[in-house]
Amino acid sequence: MLPVKRKVRVSRSAIGLVVAVVIAALLPVAKVQTDVINLLFVVFLSVTLAQSWNILGGYAGQVNLGHAAFFGIGTLVSRYLWFSGTPVYVAMLASGLMATVFALIIGVPTFRLRGAYFAIGTLGLAETVRITVGNILPIVTALPSDLIISYDLNARYYTALGLASLTALAAYFLINSRIGLGILAVREDEDAAEASGVSALKHKLIALAVSSFFAGVAGGLFAFYHVSYYYSLPFGPNWTFDALMITYVGGVGTIIGPIVGAFFYVVVREWLAVSVAEAHLLIFGALFVAVVLLLPGGLVEAWSKLRRLGAPTRVLGTAGTPSSSSTSSGAS
Repeated sequence: MLPVKRKVRVSRSAIGLVVAVVIAALLPVAKVQTDVINLLFVVFLSVTLAQSWNILGGYAGQVNLGHAAFFGIGTLVSRYLWFSGTPVYVAMLASGLMATVFALIIGVPTFRLRGAYFAIGTLGLAETVRITVGNILPIVTALPSDLIISYDLNARYYTALGLASLTALAAYFLINSRIGLGILAVREDEDAAEASGVSALKHKLIALAVSSFFAGVAGGLFAFYHVSYYYSLPFGPNWTFDALMITYVGGVGTIIGPIVGAFFYVVVREWLAVSVAEAHLLIFGALFVAVVLLLPGGLVEAWSKLRRLGAPTRVLGTAGTPSSSSTSSGAS
């Protein structure tokens, strides 16, 4: 009976996500306010960034504090190619590939480090890239006048929605594949995985490649969306820690976690910024700490526990303690 129940639960989650995507796709058609479209764009961008971080940090167990480097490289490459005449979606794809190449170059030496040393090493690399870009390109990049005139927010919105959906699907199929089993084995015990014939370096590099690719494409989406910004802005550590916080709030190592976490994180953060402008960062930080301490599995695990609270009672009521109808039928 247990496998059947699990299958039903997964299908309901999938149906719920499909319905949510359809509703989100209909919002621009319904002429929803521009502020709502902009807010949802940020949510979808955050879903992509958090889901990409979760592939390496959540499933492979490699806490990457340099995720912003892949995101920033994506913005840099996409912006340059787009302004040079390359179609924007081709430029976004190229930005993901370039971020992957960079990740694989640094992946072999950094994966020699483990635990906190790996996290600190990736943070140091990302900060090096950020400072270098800031020194070489200390200027603002802005859209040309013709692109500003033809700016279409709905096109950016649908691109963000599609990319968030694609990243979630990619994470799902990766983790439910044979390679995904190897990635999970490395997360649980790297030495035991090696002893069982699973190449830890190979599977960590695969997780890194997929993670960095979608982070780079998300950077390309950022470049497509923003009219102007400093070149060093997308390389800031806040992009890494936003993805990390979203994942842990929603549920690290789950598909639905980054989605739930992104909605919670972005909406609550914006609401606090409007309600208590001066103290919103302090309040949100305290809220994040409370969620991590009280709900270590995130909002997804909290919801699962709430659903299971009533299940044992119902089972005991039908199987553990016979009801009056079952007693009478047995006697007859």
